[in-house]
Amino acid sequence: MNSKSSLWTNLFLVVLFFSVVGVVQAQDEQPEGPVYIVQSGDSLWVIAQRFGVSMDDLASQNGLTDPGQLSIGARLVIPGLEGLSGILVTETVLWGETLESLSRQYQVSKELLVRLNHFTSPFEVYAGSSLVVPQSEDEEPPSSGRRATLKVDQSPMELAISQGVSPWTLLKANQLPGSWNVLPGETLYLPEGESGAIGIMPEAITSLEVNALPLTQGRTMVLNITASEVTSLSGQFHDQELNFFPMADGRYAALQGVHVLLEPGLYPLSIRGSLPDGAPFGLTQYVYVQDGDYPFDPPLRVDSETTDIENNETENALWAEIVASVTPEKFWQGPFESPVAAVFSDCFPSRFGNRRSYNESGYNFFHSGLDFCGSVGNDIYAPAPGRVVFVGPLTIRGNATVIDHGWGVYSAYGHQSAFLVNQGDWVETGQLIGKVGETGRVSGPHLHWEIIVGGIQV
Repeated sequence: MNSKSSLWTNLFLVVLFFSVVGVVQAQDEQPEGPVYIVQSGDSLWVIAQRFGVSMDDLASQNGLTDPGQLSIGARLVIPGLEGLSGILVTETVLWGETLESLSRQYQVSKELLVRLNHFTSPFEVYAGSSLVVPQSEDEEPPSSGRRATLKVDQSPMELAISQGVSPWTLLKANQLPGSWNVLPGETLYLPEGESGAIGIMPEAITSLEVNALPLTQGRTMVLNITASEVTSLSGQFHDQELNFFPMADGRYAALQGVHVLLEPGLYPLSIRGSLPDGAPFGLTQYVYVQDGDYPFDPPLRVDSETTDIENNETENALWAEIVASVTPEKFWQGPFESPVAAVFSDCFPSRFGNRRSYNESGYNFFHSGLDFCGSVGNDIYAPAPGRVVFVGPLTIRGNATVIDHGWGVYSAYGHQSAFLVNQGDWVETGQLIGKVGETGRVSGPHLHWEIIVGGIQV
């Protein structure tokens, strides 16, 4: 090799060396800040939305020129959180958790949680929402911990000793400056072990589930609670009182319809009760109600008497009165059966919740039931056991029958041509109760079938 070739070769190696060193340094020089590890299904937009930052800032902070090339397991630094470190993870807020209980469980100050999640209001910590929490690189995810409720006439020191922890540990884990901040009935967090207790609820409440979050217009909310040693249990959703019904093994259930016209948004859900020692407990937390995405029926031409505002208000008030009583017994088991013959069971001229326009009005009405196809005289059957609580003619629903199935659940049958049961009768599943007709607000014969839960059609 001549000297000129050798010179060019050495020069090439020097350039290559510094290029490689430069690449290594560029890879190692990751901006400081907390890191999010990309998960399956993530996109730059999804991550930016989750952490409340812009896509441009997120891409710039991490030197991304092609946002579409995110790979699972990649580590992204989240901008705007300088001074923090560790791994950021997202958890779903369960019903019963508050900013305070989450702060205690994750051993992170409330101020830091507010900063990480860009909270501007306590309403944003609602059941089903996502919560960003920091976690050290070498740290296991926190356990749910134990919860212990301070009893009446019990000091925090006595509570700590009864739970096998030091008073200092109890105060530190709950970020309390002193024992004077604790009131009877308050539930405190203990960092070791798992009791299954929920958030700030007393340890007597071992499970609490709201099905399904987010709630949906026109659907039924179901609350399941497992509780021991409670002397009372009640609640409220929005403006509806909840009724809890005892089941086996300390379980309670409450059913409540969500009105089909309730505007999408956040609404309060409350539970309250008392313990055997007289200590009260309670929690109000917001839950989200989403749009039911109901379609619009074609405009209908009907008798003008059935669209009169006064007639509608009068009948709706009577209807609400009929289904207001809550029978504590549950009369049915399993799914309701079809109220019509099998040949009509899958034929629906109009479904529940559809928006309605009558006689060239605006779409100011909604369909409060499910319509089944049929001809005048076709049979109508009871879908489940229950007690008949109303039989009679109405302006809008025509000849109507209402059955009480217990637990605040009712079924109703409109536009009938004939009644085959009387008020006060007990009916069994499959029993013949009436005939299809075209009475009331109709444009042809069919069965209008309503299900009412907690006073609300669903």
